[in-house]
Amino acid sequence: MGIFQSPFSTHNFVERFISDLNLTKPKQRAAQRVHDHHPRWISPPLGFAKINVDAALSKNSKSVAVAAVARDSSGCYLGASTLVFAGVSDPEILEVLACREDLALANDLLIQQARVASDCLNAVRSIQTGGMGTYSHITQEIKARVEDFLKIEFVHERRESNTEAHNLAKSAIYDSPGRHVWLVTPPMGVCAQHV
Repeated sequence: MGIFQSPFSTHNFVERFISDLNLTKPKQRAAQRVHDHHPRWISPPLGFAKINVDAALSKNSKSVAVAAVARDSSGCYLGASTLVFAGVSDPEILEVLACREDLALANDLLIQQARVASDCLNAVRSIQTGGMGTYSHITQEIKARVEDFLKIEFVHERRESNTEAHNLAKSAIYDSPGRHVWLVTPPMGVCAQHV
């Protein structure tokens, strides 16, 4: 307890301490940014198309929409579609319906091998396992339609990898009911090439 430090040495200690804190903070932030970063679009295996799907519900009306956006393995736009209707309010059922819509788009584009990505893990699991839940009739229809293709894989990806399909579904809520397809020119909000 008999240690004496001059005000000058205490001041220098505090300045070094603050300087050290400032040096470590940016590194921690940078490490956190790298850790939190998720790719915008994940490419499928070579020779496969990638179809991202999503669904959206209107808050003010009974309108709902499902969307699908197809790209080749290098990220080039192949086509997109939406299906606008009413009467379904369960988000999980809508996600399964979006997975069904991707098969219609794949058929329109003559795609034989595709990886279908949804941000709804339960929907993907139900399709993969043939779950017998409230929407088993839809998953059974999907299973039957998959037989028309060489290979269709259903995978779960985070929403950060699925922004185009998400935005397309949200904007389609205001479209007229029915199916809308874009084969040559991408709809507004969808890029022609992903990098």
